[in-house]
Parts: sequence; C-alpha cells; structure tokens
Amino acid sequence: MINKFPKINFIGNKEKIAQWITDYFPKDAKSIFDAFSGGSSVSYQSKIKGLKVISNDILGINYLLSKALIENNSVQLSNEDVELIFSGKPKEGFMFKNYSEVFFFPNECKELDLYRGNIEKLDSDYKKALALILMRRAMIRKMPYSRFNINWEKIKQLRDEEYSYEKYKRKRAYHNQTFKSHFLENMGEYNNAVFDNKKENLSLNEDVFKIIDSVEADIIYLDPPYTGTMNNYFGFYGMLDEYIESKKLQAFENNFIDKKSSIELFDKLFSKLNNFKYWYLSYNNSSYPSKEQLIELLEKYSSNIQLVEKPHVYKITGKENKKVNMEFLFIIKNDNYDNTKSNRREQTICETAN
Repeated sequence: MINKFPKINFIGNKEKIAQWITDYFPKDAKSIFDAFSGGSSVSYQSKIKGLKVISNDILGINYLLSKALIENNSVQLSNEDVELIFSGKPKEGFMFKNYSEVFFFPNECKELDLYRGNIEKLDSDYKKALALILMRRAMIRKMPYSRFNINWEKIKQLRDEEYSYEKYKRKRAYHNQTFKSHFLENMGEYNNAVFDNKKENLSLNEDVFKIIDSVEADIIYLDPPYTGTMNNYFGFYGMLDEYIESKKLQAFENNFIDKKSSIELFDKLFSKLNNFKYWYLSYNNSSYPSKEQLIELLEKYSSNIQLVEKPHVYKITGKENKKVNMEFLFIIKNDNYDNTKSNRREQTICETAN
C-alpha cells in the first residue's frame, strides 16, 4: 500500500513540496530532526524515505499530529473507539463557557466538550492523538478560512449557505456538517496514513531553543514561521491547544513574528546547530529577512551553502485568491560538524539493533 499523507489544512504546510525538499537530502543521512514540524508533511515524507524522524513543534495540536502519524507506527482507531467518543449527552464544559458564539454555536461547543472528555477514556495515547487530530480536522472544516481568528459575525455570515452561494457561487455546506460526520469522513484516510518505517521515531512538544542542544540527528530541517507573512500560528490555532488542555493559554515566545527580532532569532538558532551535519532551511521571497540576509548570517557558520528555488502557490483564502511565491531551500553542510558524533551514533544504533 502506498502511504499517503492525509488532508490537514494548515497554513504554511509543505505537503505539495515535501517530496521536492526531501529529494535533496543526502544519501548518507539516517536521521532527521524536524524542528518546526507544523503540519508534519516533511516529517511524514522523511518517514517514507526510511529516516529516523524526530519531530518537534511548540503547538500542542501539531505535536499530536506528529505523535499520531510519525511516532505512531501501528495504532489505529476502531469502530468501538468511535462509539465511545460519540456516546453520551452534550455538556457545558470549557468550550461552552469560553467559545460559544465566538467560534461555534453553543450546542456545538457542548458537543465538543462531550467528545473531549470521552477521548480521554481511550486506552492508548496514540488513539487519543489520532482522535484529537481528527476532531481538529472536523473543527477546521466547520471554520471559514480554516483558522481561528475570524470574528463571530463573519463566521455566521459565511456559514449561511445562501449568502455563500450568492456571493461566492458555493454553498460550502461542509461548514454546517456535524463534527461526527467530518470525523467519520476522514477517519479511514487518517488510519491508513499510519505505517511502520521500522524506526523508533519520536515526537516532541517544546520551544526549539530549549531542546536543540540535546537532540542529535544527521539532518536538521528548519521551517520556522515566515516573518512578514501570515505566521501568527498561536492566533490561528492556539484555541485548539486550549481545547486539548481545557484551559486558556498564553501565546508562546520565540515566534518569529516581529521583524525587529527575527534576525537575532535566526542568528541564535544557527549558532546552536553543531549537533547536525546537514542543515536545511525553508523560506520564501515574501518574507523577512531576505535570502541575501539569510546567506550572510549562514556564512558565519559555514562556507558550504547551496540555495535552490521553486515556484510555490500559497492558497490564502478562497480559490480565486492565490499568491505565487518563490520557495527557497537553503542547504548547508556544517563545517564544524564532528564526524565522531555520527560514528558514535551509528555504533549505538547497531548495538541497539543487535
């Protein structure tokens, strides 16, 4: 069976170009650290290629995407699990109290509160992760523009199928399908995306600056938020983390949103990459800093820098509103990499296997 990445709907996701990116990976690489894994498309393609994948993202919902599809090698949801998730009567919990007529109607919030409690009753952390990312998919499908920073009046307007048809010639009936129908519609695709690449893959949920010194891999892939573009990921998806935790959360730091601090953050990041033989950085021509500025920063740490480019269409809102950008892939071979680290790691892997 061909492994296929499921529909995620994540701003900045590299699904369409993940294979293009991973085709540039060196043949001698055995492992990758995907430091800003986002929607997990590059991690997934790396898993297909047989690499040991360590994924990390500071958003809890992105961590669960990776846990369900990258770390998880075999666990799927069953029909009995579905019965458990959707059993019982809707109740007034966190979502009802905080997000009624903010993102969803009150009865929908009560349903979400019921499902969240039931998901905790599942008998496996991987099942819980799968269920939560399927619930994420259902919530995203019901949300106009697929992000949680739209005001309620606009949401109601766009969920009005007659208005939508009159203005856009599309009724967008999927906004008004039930959470359960979306969940069931996507479950087969998500279950089938789970596969075993015979590696012990790992998913993390940390600020990259707090863990980068302790992670070792042949490749580090960097896909940070693109400064100067639509990159307020906590603003777009933080509510999903709050649903998971059933409490209000603060936006995270080191978010690459502010142009004033982005160069400093990049320099800080590049200075901490000596554990990795190969560095891969995704960026584009609409972002800050420019490719010239990034090359200047990278040259402080390596003399072996390659840049490849590819046109890439970003879907911003609707079908009629698309923007073509040039996607950059910076490929860096670390001048200061200690080859003894790689040899020791390979020896450890072999000893573990035996």
